[in-house]
Order: sequence, then structure tokens, then C-alpha cells
Amino acid sequence: MVMTMPSNLQKATFAAGCFWHVEDSFRKVPGVVSTVVGFEGGDFQDPSYKDVCTDKTGHAEVVEVTFDPSRVSYDELLNVFWNIHDPTTMNRQGPDVGTQYRSAIFFHSKEQEAEAMASKEKLERSGKYKRPIITQIVPASKFWKAEEYHQQYFEKNNIKSCGI
Repeated sequence: MVMTMPSNLQKATFAAGCFWHVEDSFRKVPGVVSTVVGFEGGDFQDPSYKDVCTDKTGHAEVVEVTFDPSRVSYDELLNVFWNIHDPTTMNRQGPDVGTQYRSAIFFHSKEQEAEAMASKEKLERSGKYKRPIITQIVPASKFWKAEEYHQQYFEKNNIKSCGI
């Protein structure tokens, strides 16, 4: 059975390091209807978490966010994205190293692409970072849902914050 999304909802997909922290951050945003953690951007079919952790599949750990644009704008989601990770570190967030931890925005429309590019350029001009922002802005591709134990990991394991 194929689930269709109500026409008023939109999707946004972000990679910003370990997907547990990223998902937890987006789940707290009013207007976010749901989140799903998974993998995107690689060329390996139906990857598992174990596969992605080999750093050989090309996938990033991502969070697919379903949101109500009448309650939260894509630009507001971009602001959350920029503020929850360091977009200047190549294939690394904190102690996590590998291409699966890269910083990326997977856009679902030309409008999202334009907003993501403008948001990145604004952040670059702000002078907040001394190093260049290396975040990839690329078209959304096949999303592979991660194993169930990864979904809402912080909530399932009563973790308040990962300290990032």
C-alpha cells in the first residue's frame, strides 16, 4: 500500500552528522509533523546501518522531515539545520567521521534548492565561520529508511540530549 502525503504537507531532507541528534532537533520544531531517519545519496541498494557504517556505500545519514508549511517555513527548518551542526567540517561531526556524516541538504523542489542556496550564501556572508561552508546542496534521491531501532532513538532510550 502506497501512502500519499496530504497536499498541504511538504518534505525536507537533511544530513548533519549522526541522525539521532538531527532527528531529535527537528522533532521539537512546531509544525514538523513527522521525522524518519535513513540513508540517502549513495549508490548501494537497500543499505543497512551496518553497510553505511563501512563508509563504502556513498550514503549519508539523513532525516526526512515532513512539515506543515503553514506552521513552519522551509527557511526556518534551514535555520535549525545550520544551528545543530558544524557545516565547515568535511565528512565529520564531533567524534563521528566518514562520508555518512557529511553536511548536506537534499532538496525536493527548485524552490527548496533556491532557498537552501540563499540560506548558505547568507550564512557565508555573516562571518560566523572562519572556514568555508562545505555543505552539499543536491537533489533528493532514493531514501532508504533505517532500521526501526534507529527511529526516534532518543525518545525510545530516554536520552535528553547527546551533548552536541
